[in-house]
Amino acid sequence: MQGGYRYLFDPEYGPADHMIARWLFLRAMGLIYFSAFYALLFQIRGLIGPQGILPAREYLQAVRPLGTLRFWYAPTVFWFSSGNHMLMAVCWVGLIASIGLLVNFWPRAMLVISFVCFLSFVSGAQDFSGYQSDGMLLEAGFLSLFLAPSGIFPGLGIGKRFARAAMLLLLWEWFRIYFESGVVKLASGDPTWRNLTAMYEYYQNGPLPTWIGWYLQHLPSWFHVATAAATLVMELALVWTAFLSRRWKIVSFFIVTVWQIVVISTANYTFLNYLVLSLAVLLLDDRFLRRFVPSRWRPTLDQPTAEASEVEVEDASSVDLTPTRLNRRSVVPATSALMLTWIFYATVVPFVEMAWHDVPVPLRPVAALEPFRIANQYGLFAVMTPHRYEIEFQGSNDGENWVAYPFRYKPQELKDRPRIYAPYQPRFDWNLWFASLGSWQQNLFVPRTEELLLENDRDVLELFAGNPFPDAPPRLMRAVLWQYWFSSMEEKRNKGVWWRRQLIGDYAPTLMKLPNGKFGVVDEPAPNPFRHP
Repeated sequence: MQGGYRYLFDPEYGPADHMIARWLFLRAMGLIYFSAFYALLFQIRGLIGPQGILPAREYLQAVRPLGTLRFWYAPTVFWFSSGNHMLMAVCWVGLIASIGLLVNFWPRAMLVISFVCFLSFVSGAQDFSGYQSDGMLLEAGFLSLFLAPSGIFPGLGIGKRFARAAMLLLLWEWFRIYFESGVVKLASGDPTWRNLTAMYEYYQNGPLPTWIGWYLQHLPSWFHVATAAATLVMELALVWTAFLSRRWKIVSFFIVTVWQIVVISTANYTFLNYLVLSLAVLLLDDRFLRRFVPSRWRPTLDQPTAEASEVEVEDASSVDLTPTRLNRRSVVPATSALMLTWIFYATVVPFVEMAWHDVPVPLRPVAALEPFRIANQYGLFAVMTPHRYEIEFQGSNDGENWVAYPFRYKPQELKDRPRIYAPYQPRFDWNLWFASLGSWQQNLFVPRTEELLLENDRDVLELFAGNPFPDAPPRLMRAVLWQYWFSSMEEKRNKGVWWRRQLIGDYAPTLMKLPNGKFGVVDEPAPNPFRHP
């Protein structure tokens, strides 16, 4: 029992053959955190600022009646302040910490700061957070704390091992992202996965398509059937190689890397695919990776070998029993063991429940971690979106001539080529895609955006590519719904268009600002029998 405990949780007994993989993974985490905070710099005030669409201040005020429990259920530094200065400070601090992590400066401290800053945003952002990608980053970021070497300038961290359980849990996260996604595809009952037609319009109907996806959409049907089958095989079968021998892990790494590169080029899923790619690096050991290390650094990689053998043969008579040594050898592994075991339990229970509903085990430990997003259940593309709808905001001064507000990233103009900008995440544009699949009553941030556009709110206007009413806000504001399709090869060749579209009707109520400063409803959207959300 004690041997297993040390094997999993005592850093001194941790693996000595994953130093390069750890170094690469932590640098990748720095880049991913950077992309997340960089995107928020330009959006956070419009999203959750005091004059934003969903102010964090109002949300936290609603949670305040929970008393001291509010700090657990909404873990965010915005309890101190949620003004624009605080929002921007959190973004800048997180951005600087991510750069520190990227350049390998005090990695443990930088991981703590990055995690706290990003969790603070996710906990206060309401509809603009809680994506699966957010949970993936927070889970990986927290587990990385147990992986990172100590010290301000640790270099490769030679001789500074880590708890083996931390790496195993990161690989467990990688496995669950794939496998749970495969399970929900079959369990959802979506016929497109069962008959392998799920990819027929996948490239067109995703949140933010790319121009490469446009070309893949026009490939023959056999290609889409093959990719649907390959997706299920990879998610349900290939990922089990993570538990096999070293050679299988290396093969698995190259297969999933190529796969993720294709996904990145054909769809903008923010930093999600980059994170999955980074986790896969932990499948590789130093024996494989050292061939890519500059020759002048390779001798240092041989140092842990001797240290490893010394630790393995260490017996009780050779252990330093001074108080400092005992404290480090007992308290640190015990703390790691408690936290990592808790996370493992909180992720295993939902995993088992996918096959065994109402499993008779305590669920409170699972629920207790939910606010921190460090033990998540995943399931990507359980049901494929059969149509593509787009919400567009339009203003008018006479009710006859309507002018659209241009988006920065969403499909809108038919001749605009769909771009690749992941890992950057435009959360406003992203949320509008989800909102288009439901009603405005389910997505109250849409009419709230209408109200703020009627005031020419500066922070919200920053979420758009321009303001068609720069001198004064329009008298009327509406949100309309379009259905979009990729153009055909012939349409693109003759007209130069990437898209075609058809107006469905109003999505949300048409609003105007009344003399008393309140907002009035001018027109309600009529139900549309031709829409199939």
